[in-house]
Formats: sequence, C-alpha cells, structure tokens
Amino acid sequence: MFRSVLVFFILLFVGYIPTHSAQAATQYQSNDAFISQAFNGNSGDAKVLWLDDDLKQAVEAILAHRFTKMRVRYWLHNNETVWIMDEIGKESPITVGIHVKNQQIAQTKVLVYRESRGDEVRHDFFTDQFKAAKLTEQHQLDKHIDGITGATLSVRALTKLSRIALLLDAHINQ
Repeated sequence: MFRSVLVFFILLFVGYIPTHSAQAATQYQSNDAFISQAFNGNSGDAKVLWLDDDLKQAVEAILAHRFTKMRVRYWLHNNETVWIMDEIGKESPITVGIHVKNQQIAQTKVLVYRESRGDEVRHDFFTDQFKAAKLTEQHQLDKHIDGITGATLSVRALTKLSRIALLLDAHINQ
C-alpha cells in the first residue's frame, strides 16, 4: 500500500498525473458551415453592426454583465441574418450560431462547447425549442425554454444569446 501511494506522489510530482481535468473545446460545426447551411449554400454578406450607447445598454441588460465589444459581426442574405456569438456558461465561452428569419429564430446551434459539463444544450431536442421564438417589447423570448438539469448556466447562455440576436436583428431591420 505504501509503495503504491509513494509511486502515485512521485508520478504526480513529475507531472505524469494531471491535477485538474481541463476540458478541451469541442467544435460541432464551423462558422462557415453554419452560415452556408442557414443560407442554403450561400455564404451571405459579412457585415458589422456598430453598437451605439442605447443598443449596448440593451445588450448588457440581457447579459446582466458588461459587454466590452463595440461592434458585432453578422451575415446577411435576403433579409435573413446569422449571428455567431460567445457567452460564458459556467466558466468558459460557448460559441453559438443563431439564424434569424422574419424577426424570429429559424435555427440555434452550438458550434463550439468548452465547458466540462452541460453539453446537452448542443442537441436538437434542446435547440429546437428556440425555433419560431420572437422577442417581446421587454426583450424576453415569447416562448418558454425548458431547462436541463446540470446545464442551467449553459441554458441561460443560449437563451441570452438568442435574445441578443433577435434584438440586433430588429435593430438592423428597422
């Protein structure tokens, strides 16, 4: 027993046993592939939306934290938009693609997941809940999104990003 404990500590000391479990990013779809899929094979036109103070405050109100970016990139094709944004789940950013058509969500997809747990949000059974969701005047989704046990913060991140995509889409289509 003493020998196996000693070997464990020697291996730990020289670095053969990791002391923490780092979660590698898992990419489920590239940005370009999501954009092409959303626009039926078209890459759309890459655009940049510069955020004025009012729009930035609205984004920060949805996020419930500071938003440090001055501009947001999006893609436009036939009055449809695609937004690819990041939001922190528990500890790491989740990259999400959101396709907006006719002021409602056409598709939500987790493109890159970096958390150690909660990746159930990437599955269609969850993301399909966002389809046809619209934004209310209070910047809330007009439909209820069911949570997932153990993925609460990831669910919140996707919900916030969906609200922001709808807000920004409404802003450019005024």
